Amino acid sequence: MKTLLEKSINKAMDYTQYNLLFKQLVKEERTTGEFSQMKVDYTKLNFSRTKRLDKTAKVSEEAMEVFKSVSDKQTWLVISEPWCGDAAQTLPFLNKIAQEADNIDLKIVLRDDNLELMNQFLTNGSQSIPIVIMIDEDMNVLQTFGPRSKAATKLVSDYKEEHGKIDDAFKEIIQVWYNKDKGISIVNDLVNSLTVKA
Repeated sequence: MKTLLEKSINKAMDYTQYNLLFKQLVKEERTTGEFSQMKVDYTKLNFSRTKRLDKTAKVSEEAMEVFKSVSDKQTWLVISEPWCGDAAQTLPFLNKIAQEADNIDLKIVLRDDNLELMNQFLTNGSQSIPIVIMIDEDMNVLQTFGPRSKAATKLVSDYKEEHGKIDDAFKEIIQVWYNKDKGISIVNDLVNSLTVKA
């Protein structure tokens, strides 16, 4: 596992590189992984969401103090894809945190190019993303976060229970929820990940 993590970190992108890839994909009307028009459309939509959140996302001072107080260096390795809606909502907050917290380094790998890594971090048996793997300098996994905050996960499971599956109507519901929540649930769960040891 340590070798796999080290290899993944070494080939990972930083947030700027990820956004450049994102921009290129939108310009060329492409996406990552297996091609589908739906994924191309989601990539475009997520790019505009990410750009908006890069400008507007805020992390509370109290939460930022927790992130800044991390005393030993950590890499937050995120498994993501540009077409993933939850990733578009999460990555701008991770980036804000990493910019302010000296000991947190944000790195991103694409899920479909890193299935060996992805398969070590499944959610109920599925390759759900984004997954944030918090790793110390000795390549030990300290904690993980994802694919969504606890609050968003409850929203998903409640909807699935009532309707049997996730459909387009739900995608609109969760988007509205993300807009109202303003990343607070993501940030709170990340704070808890740091303060509650695995």
